[in-house]
Amino acid sequence: METTDKPGVRLVGGHTALDLVNTVEPRVPGAEPEKEHLGTPEELLRWALRAGVVEPEEAPEIRLAWQGEQALAAALAIREALYTVLLVRRDELLKARLPYQSALEQLGTRYSAAVARAGVTLSFDAPTAARLRIGDVVAFAVQDRLAAIAMDVLTTENVEDLRICPLDEGGCGWLFLDRSRNHTRRWCSMTDCGSRVKARRLTDRRRGRQLPPK
Repeated sequence: METTDKPGVRLVGGHTALDLVNTVEPRVPGAEPEKEHLGTPEELLRWALRAGVVEPEEAPEIRLAWQGEQALAAALAIREALYTVLLVRRDELLKARLPYQSALEQLGTRYSAAVARAGVTLSFDAPTAARLRIGDVVAFAVQDRLAAIAMDVLTTENVEDLRICPLDEGGCGWLFLDRSRNHTRRWCSMTDCGSRVKARRLTDRRRGRQLPPK
């Protein structure tokens, strides 16, 4: 499902982990992005609120308790490691030039740290006996939840559903899950990249018709 809520980075990935990966644009492997949406701790916290990683009532306490720069560095490290792993998982040929093993190990280490800080409660309203609460330690809430979200997309989603908004056709390179009925979704968002590319193609065709004969 595509989401465009408040001004800022769009949420179109179909999973919060992919929306994290999509916080730079365009998303080009090995290249510096033109726009970074998580440039400061405050931008990270605002994005976490919009993406549902943090609840509004938690934000004031997190601002007081966290070390913002450390949390930002951890979030960006998780983001880039996840991007590398997802690219290699989608295209095995990239193994030779992307450091996927170290990226995977980094995600595992950060997830293990998040679990070590997690709390456990007895469940009375669920079929399971207990519930693991990752991200309850306020100072580490954002980075621990992002580590858990990254692990979730790697362990629960079908890689066959993973798509990349096509850079070579004018897209932005963002990742998204294709949950369409016929698995034919092409763009991260038809209201953005899809419409923009179609409009450009229409303009090019019109210009072509207006060229004088040689």
